[in-house]
Amino acid sequence: MTVASSVFLANIPSPDRGVWEIGPVPIRAYALCIIAGIILAIWWGERRWIARGGTAGTVIDIAVFAVPFGLVGGRLYHVATDWHRYFGEGNNPLNALRIWDGGLGIWGAIALGAVGAWIGCRVKGVPLPAYADAIAPGIVVAQAVGRVGNYFNQELYGGPTDLPWGLELYRRVNEFGEADNLNGVAVNHIATDGSPVHPTFLYELLWNLLVAALVVWVDRKYRLGHGRAFAVYVMGYTLGRTWIELMRTDDATHVFGVRINVWVSILVFLGAAVYFVLARSRGEREDPSLLRGKDAPPQDEPGDEAKPDSDSESDAVDDDADDADDAEPEPSKAADESEPAEKAAADAESAPAEKTGDDTGTEKKADASSKSDS
Repeated sequence: MTVASSVFLANIPSPDRGVWEIGPVPIRAYALCIIAGIILAIWWGERRWIARGGTAGTVIDIAVFAVPFGLVGGRLYHVATDWHRYFGEGNNPLNALRIWDGGLGIWGAIALGAVGAWIGCRVKGVPLPAYADAIAPGIVVAQAVGRVGNYFNQELYGGPTDLPWGLELYRRVNEFGEADNLNGVAVNHIATDGSPVHPTFLYELLWNLLVAALVVWVDRKYRLGHGRAFAVYVMGYTLGRTWIELMRTDDATHVFGVRINVWVSILVFLGAAVYFVLARSRGEREDPSLLRGKDAPPQDEPGDEAKPDSDSESDAVDDDADDADDAEPEPSKAADESEPAEKAAADAESAPAEKTGDDTGTEKKADASSKSDS
């Protein structure tokens, strides 16, 4: 085996297709990856939210608003920055609605998704920055999963390379033998130009996983709050997106000779850095009580078990007062009951006086009789 053949075998082959037909229903790998990423982000965000003191179910409830807004925003950004694919001579503007064919801009997804999240946070009564911190690592992992969808679509690649992990791009054709990269099948695994290219989708996938690990580590070490963990995610992602974007050779809109996403990444990085510094004045994480929302049941503070409830205490006092009132006799009844007692006391006092009078009379009679005898 020659060196060339061994290197060729080490290259990364592209999938032969990105869509499978189950009856009349097309199952697209790109859509499955997007759905899997969203589920993973919500699941992880929910766990982080609860760990920070939030109420279970809040992340899912807010995601009901954020996810649709994010998908629409991502598509709008993609169409706006790659408008030449959908508008102009030979293009069909209705293809801009075919989101399943791929094409979501992360910045549009975050921008409009933040609007949806803000609405959801207002409904639930929780702070948006705290929600952003909880879902930050999940979002970047979801982006990594989404890059697998780009792999199935044979998109997001760089220039030619002779590195062992170079990506082979195959020519796909539809049932009529026409070139169709998204819906076709690579029957003979024929490379488009014969030379492997940089798998920039893979570079970004690995970079995103590193950013997720960084966000988790920094968040735990410094107890970031008030949106600062989310700012770390944005800074980390844009840092990698800048150099990876410069490697890509697929079609893109250029501004001053540079791909537009490079400029956007630089601006977003600067904005996130400024926010991270300014948010330091707010201290560490938000009070967990702020994360419980409007619908959360009241929770006892530590030590409340040993203290009687104020309502119970007042009820007990009222009961004691009622018992005392029941024990106190009515005035008229008490007066009636006291009359025999007073009469008995008067008789007792008069009895000795009467007895004394009788005894005196007897003594006088005795003296008189004795005198008469004498």
